[in-house]
Amino acid sequence: MRTLPALIILAAALAAGPACDGGSVPPGRLAFYLDRFGGADIRLAGAAGSDGLSLAASLPLEGFPVWSPDGARVAFYAQSDSRSPQRDIYVAAADGSSVVNLTDSSSEEAFPAWSPDGARIAFYSDRDGNGEVYVTNADGSDVIRLTDDPAADFPYSWSPDGGRIAFGSVRDGNLDIYSMRPDGSGVLRLTSSPAADLDPAWSPDGALIAFGSERDGDGDLYLMNADGSAAVNLSVRALRDGLPAWAPDGRRIAFVSGRDGNDEVYVMDIVFSYLTRVTKAARDDTWPRWSPDGTHIAFVSNRDSTNSVYIASADGSRQVRLTDDPASSRGPAWSPYGDRIAFGSFREGRSDVYVVNADGSGLKRLTGGAGQ
Repeated sequence: MRTLPALIILAAALAAGPACDGGSVPPGRLAFYLDRFGGADIRLAGAAGSDGLSLAASLPLEGFPVWSPDGARVAFYAQSDSRSPQRDIYVAAADGSSVVNLTDSSSEEAFPAWSPDGARIAFYSDRDGNGEVYVTNADGSDVIRLTDDPAADFPYSWSPDGGRIAFGSVRDGNLDIYSMRPDGSGVLRLTSSPAADLDPAWSPDGALIAFGSERDGDGDLYLMNADGSAAVNLSVRALRDGLPAWAPDGRRIAFVSGRDGNDEVYVMDIVFSYLTRVTKAARDDTWPRWSPDGTHIAFVSNRDSTNSVYIASADGSRQVRLTDDPASSRGPAWSPYGDRIAFGSFREGRSDVYVVNADGSGLKRLTGGAGQ
């Protein structure tokens, strides 16, 4: 886990060179990097001469799929084609029958987030000269700019009732969590510590938000009310915890921790403060995602020398590797019915979206790579 506290560090240049020149990106924008082995980084550009902040372990990388609430479509962002390095938002049918570019432009678009009713998608774009949050209908029509600030703004997710959108911003001098109504009004600053606050995750009832923060000197897991009040430290002591994901029951949170020397997946019962270690591999396990019924967790592990998608029972038993390919796989996402898992993979030298049955069978590529 390259975040909390390792998130806010100077990112080293990737071995095969960046897909874009981060040094030429002005402050207030995000720079996207991808090497030929599937390694990636997202940096928030800083002042001249600075490499900025690495956000790759927090924000979804290129190719990370996001299911529509009805399970009929998958949204993702990817490079338009080899001649135009900018990224666009795409939507594909879950059976791979069609891929539609929703934001066909010369600007960078990323981080699609479905509204709970499946009618709209929030996303990041720098089309107006600065990184801002936009929203569009699910067919790409009626694009509306929601934020307007010289600093970078980028979306995280919608509240379960669709009434708010959580987003990140450095508009007040450091990375904080904010929320707003879907029309851009009613902006609330939810965190205000001098350290980085990120990775907000709404509870299923929308009343609470779990998030990661460095405010106590290391990466810890916090819980606050949806209006930003009453923040409490769930980690108790500095343990490098982050990437929270709520179970459907609203009482358990899966998260990633480096407390055992490498990144592992844990589950915390927030009612009884009971902790379960889900993974115990010698190498990193990260990006936990709950199945819709709360019985299993999908995650990414490099325990077998390459990043692969695994699933395990919520108690850590019966761990199964779903992807077995030399190329890196990442970003597992359960379908709303729990029968399939979508993921991104850098096979064939490009980033594509795949779907596999929850038992590992029926692997299918949904996208066609460059140019889709």
